[in-house]
Amino acid sequence: MDEQAWWDLIEDARAAAGEHADDRDSPDDPLVDLVTDRLLALDGPGIVAFDAMLTRVLDSAYRRPLWNAAYLIEGGCGDDGFMDFRAGLALLGRDVFTRAVDDPDTLADVPTIVRMGQEDEGWIGAEGLHYAARNAYKRTIGETESFDAAMESAVRAMQRPEHPVGDGWDVEDDAATRLHLPRLAGLFL
Repeated sequence: MDEQAWWDLIEDARAAAGEHADDRDSPDDPLVDLVTDRLLALDGPGIVAFDAMLTRVLDSAYRRPLWNAAYLIEGGCGDDGFMDFRAGLALLGRDVFTRAVDDPDTLADVPTIVRMGQEDEGWIGAEGLHYAARNAYKRTIGETESFDAAMESAVRAMQRPEHPVGDGWDVEDDAATRLHLPRLAGLFL
């Protein structure tokens, strides 16, 4: 699966989710299930290819400035939280994802993030996306051992970042955060 096909699948699921596409905190959030449903139309290797591309896409967002933005937005953000944040960011669609990777302060344009800053409601993180392909594979193939082996091989063949890319700053330093993320700081500080 190439990157365009991967994003097309995400966008198709977003279109089906309609107004519920952007908020993982909603009790009726259907998006991860809609992604899983679309994966069910693929064969085993296609599902593995989706998950391998998920790893590549999320690795492209493994950046210190974005992590600092996630920390500000979520009121703290460790390793697992940043993985889930990046997954949720991918579910916001390619345009939002790409802009945020290039300039995390553009997250101040995302309605759910604005609501999080103003009303302390909403959520971006999507832990469930990390399991969508494995769940679809199990439903399609009937087991997950071959999925796990294929993903282990695929990930081993990738060049993955060991550390977040880019310069960070002490996100607890409000002045530095206002300098680097002025619009987000306006919402969350």
